[in-house]
Amino acid sequence: MSSYKKDRAFTDYVHKYIALPNIYEHIDWQEVVLKKSYSEFIDMTVGIDYIFRNGDAIKSVQERFREEKYKAFNDFTIRYRRDENKHDDRKESEYFKMKAHYFTYGILNCSKKEVNKSSEFLKYAVIDLKKVYEKIDSGAIFISDNGKNKCRIINDSRLECPVKYNSDGSSSFFPIDISFLVKLWGSDMVVIQHGFLSEINLK
Repeated sequence: MSSYKKDRAFTDYVHKYIALPNIYEHIDWQEVVLKKSYSEFIDMTVGIDYIFRNGDAIKSVQERFREEKYKAFNDFTIRYRRDENKHDDRKESEYFKMKAHYFTYGILNCSKKEVNKSSEFLKYAVIDLKKVYEKIDSGAIFISDNGKNKCRIINDSRLECPVKYNSDGSSSFFPIDISFLVKLWGSDMVVIQHGFLSEINLK
């Protein structure tokens, strides 16, 4: 099985058996069943993995899940560029196309190989991505190819997020520290979370 198919199978399993009961049920979001062709289209073109309904409101979501070895990290990541891609129209990654209003990020209590034995997250968060992109557009969050590994708060008012490169050179991404989002702009940056925030890292 290819790496893509393995990752897709992992994500699909986590969504169905772990995210739906442990995250979305708590906020009363009901998944809207989409035609497969439309689901694939919105994933490829605007970075939307799922659509949910909450009362009369429609919620579009991008999801990303990680295995236990990432539990020390306090950020979620957005894919940035694929500069080595031979197709010019594919060099810009999800950051440039993503229209999802929310980003669901979870870290499991197991490895990918043991995912069928898992039933919970060590950490999870649903981030209000529309508010994040508003901060990026205003310059309050800015992306910097500075060689650093982590985000940092600048002048108690701005968030600098470093560009990071995958070891195989295939693509880059940038992390956004969830606790810094809340520290700078309040708890409404996050719809729901578990394990990412504490009194210690908000001081």
